[in-house]
Amino acid sequence: MKTVTLNVNGISQGQWSTFLLELNLMKKAWKPYGVDVKLKAHSINKIIEKGTSVNDPRPNSKRVQQNKRSKA
Repeated sequence: MKTVTLNVNGISQGQWSTFLLELNLMKKAWKPYGVDVKLKAHSINKIIEKGTSVNDPRPNSKRVQQNKRSKA
C-alpha cells in the first residue's frame, strides 16, 4: 500500500468540491488496471454524490422548464 497526503491551502469551497470530483475521476479511471484508490476527506461522499448525479441540482429547474414550454 502506498499513501499520499495532500494539504491544500487557499482553496474555495467550490474549488475544493471540484478538486475532489477530479480525484474521484482519476480513481475511476485507474480501477480497470487493478488500482484500488481510497479517498478520505470531510463530506467526500456527499460531494461526490451531488457532483456525479444526473439530475439538475437547481432548485427551480422544473419551474423554469415548464415556463419555457408554456411560452412556446
